[in-house]
Amino acid sequence: MTAAVPAADRVVLADVVDVPITVEQVSAVVASDQDGAVVTFAGVVRDHDGGKGVTALGYERHPSAGQVIAEVARSIADEHPGVRIAVLHRVGDLVVGDVALAAAVSSPHRAQAFAACAALIDLVKERTPIWKHQRFTDGSDEWVASL
Repeated sequence: MTAAVPAADRVVLADVVDVPITVEQVSAVVASDQDGAVVTFAGVVRDHDGGKGVTALGYERHPSAGQVIAEVARSIADEHPGVRIAVLHRVGDLVVGDVALAAAVSSPHRAQAFAACAALIDLVKERTPIWKHQRFTDGSDEWVASL
């Protein structure tokens, strides 16, 4: 049973990477025969923000970002015994439609997986030191801190 497994061992993937990521990638690593639920999240670059059209954006990270996202995932695993977690945040230049954040949480039951996945996304966005540089259709741009 996964509940007896330490939280650190139930975080099967947590990193900040500079290559394309997918929900299928994170979902595949948390799936197990013990779990009846796999909840996923894809944070996708959208074509607008704050009433302006977005053409592209870039994400930059602090050197500690990989360590922080792993700590965040472990804290969620601590709070939600029995879940398995995989989460990736992409950095670099992205365009509309690209996945910037992919997460998957598995557990024996759906309520636990949904709750843990929602908490994971909120905490990743709150604590992981990543900054977003948005470029708009009107030629303007802005930096947005994730912290």
